[in-house]
Amino acid sequence: MCGMNSRHRKTLDAIFATPVNGTLEWSRIEALLVAAGCRVVEGAGSSVTFEKDGKRVYFHRPHPGKEALRYRVIAAREFLEQIGVTP
Repeated sequence: MCGMNSRHRKTLDAIFATPVNGTLEWSRIEALLVAAGCRVVEGAGSSVTFEKDGKRVYFHRPHPGKEALRYRVIAAREFLEQIGVTP
């Protein structure tokens, strides 16, 4: 992906790591999705939608903590695979 820097690539590797990383900062995942060309649609409260090529994924941003729990990391991994972004 042309919009990705080295930090985005490290985040991508962390998302696809086994076992699933449950301490990854949500802001890094969000930055990766934007770098991958996703459009961000803000929802009510902490909800956010990412869209690319007609595909969508919905998340609730973590609060009060910053970490994306494992289920968010897994959902991000599945969405990245759908849009063709893999390490």
